[in-house]
Amino acid sequence: MAEQMTGAEMVVQALIDQGVEHIFGYPGGAVLPIYDAIFQQDKLQHILVRHEQGATHMAEGYARSTGKCGVVLVTSGPGATNAVTGLTDALLDSIPLVCITGQVPTPLIGSDAFQECDTVGITRNCTKHNYLVKSIEDLPRVLHEAFYIATSGRPGPVVIDIPKDVQFALGSYLKPQAKMSHPTYKPQMEGDLEAIRIAVDMMLKAERPVFYTGGGVINSGYEASRTLRDLADLTGFPVTSTLMGLGAYPASSKQWLGMLGMHGTYEANMAMHDADLIICLGARFDDRITGRIDAFSPGSRKIHVDIDASSINKNILVDVPIVGDVNLVMEEIIRIWRAKTNQPRTEAIAPWWKAIEKWRGVNSLAFTNSDKIIKPQHAIQRLYEASKDRDVYITTEVGQHQMWAAQHFHFDEPNRWMTSGGLGTMGYGLPAAIGVQVAHPDALVIDIAGEASVQMTMQEMSTALQYDLPVKIFILNNEYMGMVRQWQELLHGGRYSHSYSDALPDFVKLAEAYGGHGIRCDDPAKLDDAIDEMINIKKPVLFDCLVSKEENCLPMIPSGKPHNEMILPDTADIGSIIDERGKVLV
Repeated sequence: MAEQMTGAEMVVQALIDQGVEHIFGYPGGAVLPIYDAIFQQDKLQHILVRHEQGATHMAEGYARSTGKCGVVLVTSGPGATNAVTGLTDALLDSIPLVCITGQVPTPLIGSDAFQECDTVGITRNCTKHNYLVKSIEDLPRVLHEAFYIATSGRPGPVVIDIPKDVQFALGSYLKPQAKMSHPTYKPQMEGDLEAIRIAVDMMLKAERPVFYTGGGVINSGYEASRTLRDLADLTGFPVTSTLMGLGAYPASSKQWLGMLGMHGTYEANMAMHDADLIICLGARFDDRITGRIDAFSPGSRKIHVDIDASSINKNILVDVPIVGDVNLVMEEIIRIWRAKTNQPRTEAIAPWWKAIEKWRGVNSLAFTNSDKIIKPQHAIQRLYEASKDRDVYITTEVGQHQMWAAQHFHFDEPNRWMTSGGLGTMGYGLPAAIGVQVAHPDALVIDIAGEASVQMTMQEMSTALQYDLPVKIFILNNEYMGMVRQWQELLHGGRYSHSYSDALPDFVKLAEAYGGHGIRCDDPAKLDDAIDEMINIKKPVLFDCLVSKEENCLPMIPSGKPHNEMILPDTADIGSIIDERGKVLV
């Protein structure tokens, strides 16, 4: 039976009925009725952020680490526009969010009223879907539909723009249906069986196969990561992953090639280049993976499994497209494979593994360590060793530190790695870590940061302190916008135009000013003790780790180059590959 309540009360009740426990937001005039409804209940906890961009990133971290939908509440005008960066970030990385925005009363829409903006128009291209709710009768349906759309198919952000008069209006509230649906949005879950059979036949004949996996495996749920492991065991094929897919397949496995792409391992990129069959599972062939498109894996046939039909053949033409949920498709592949052979193709692909082992021998992640200055790669390795046996979640900002973290911090489980992949949003990591910590209050949550990137959302330290969230911010401080400096060195003749991080704050004093704990370390011999101190302090920590200033993040595929033309570190063992790979750049 329908229950009479105001629009603001409907919003709160719908969130509760959808299983929402936490909401990240910032009040303002156009959402005060909703905030008043929040005040009068105790089932939904509101986390007060310091900037609306922070709210969206917190919700992203919350969603990515739990598999649930993140929820944001902001006011009209600047509140909504401040959320745009996080909405775009969530769209590109397929993160389920519902963002509720206030709007001026319906009679004032279009009049340039105070704090009015066309939220639907502004967010049309950075959301999966958005709504302007003009009638109280539509509000319950829209609220429930938004969660269905955000979490089904390829996940993404949905905006609900609610005018203030609709929040005050009285109407009939209906609870969500046991099984939601939508008349025009019906994601295809089951893959085409004939296409799957063709894919299995290709896999049974391949001599140089590789599984190319992405964030879609993680988005498909925890079970999908287990299915991927079963599939890899069953076939014996090597596995590589995008930045967003780290943790879907265990880094400790002998079949793991490491991350691929611009800063991927030599063995992963060479396997992709020389493969005769690529099985793409929940990835989208983006430019950071493919390098030069006309030279991408020229000798391979390609199978592409993705729940988003628009991602197939968008960047790379494939031989066998399969639209469907990646977990369901992998289960079908396993079923058909077992019916045909039920054995890995160990002997058939033994020469392929021999070639891969040769590429592994290059040791493309090697670096020259120092006992005088902390190398950033060494700092990540020591952080990993200190935290690997704990319940640890990692977020990052964006830049060199992000790539070093992806290379040197190893993940055996999904949902433990939260980073901004598609948009590359500086300032993502600190608020994302807060969202993760809200979801996992007893876990160790570390934001691996750069001194430039972390300052973009530093105000969220105040949120961490307010809610007693002991996030750790591990800053690799090289006094540069490191990735910008690296590209300027390699591509712009060493002209470091505005890439030096000048006038940096004293991060120790800054931490103390917020009420947190500050640590500074510039001595490799003291690094382990300093990391232990950071981990054991039960409050937010800013760790200022002073690292070598001009270290480059290698290996690297230069812009516009194919996978087999990588810049390798000068410590790489390239003696055995120069003859056969004459184009290797060192």
